[in-house]
Amino acid sequence: MDLSFPATQARASDGIATLSARLAAHGLPESKADDVKIALAEAINNVVEHAYAGIAPAEVQIDCCLCKDKLEIRITDTGSPMPDMRLPGGAPAPVDTRLQDLPEGGFGWHLIRQLASDIRYERRDDGNLLWLQFDFNELP
Repeated sequence: MDLSFPATQARASDGIATLSARLAAHGLPESKADDVKIALAEAINNVVEHAYAGIAPAEVQIDCCLCKDKLEIRITDTGSPMPDMRLPGGAPAPVDTRLQDLPEGGFGWHLIRQLASDIRYERRDDGNLLWLQFDFNELP
């Protein structure tokens, strides 16, 4: 199952909704649907906001493989590489941080790491490849 769309905020929202509906129709366990949608939205919004920051947006390509016990998602774009060519750490702010001292962003990678079973990133042929895996083996 695959999908591509221009890397704009509006088209990204449409793409996330379309892919979520397709995955549900193909048997994505209901108990994992929200986790997948949230992680997918965070990852794709990072592509739109950061990979294409300051350059003309191109396409975002998403390829999915929904198996009996897992979902594998590959997100490909031709935007700028991740800083230091690796995934950001995504550590949450300490719990004693005052509300006014919280950073505006930076929580997305922590959230993705909490929701996905595995995350990998690679820069290949002037493009970014991000793999997200969601395991279902703990489901009844």
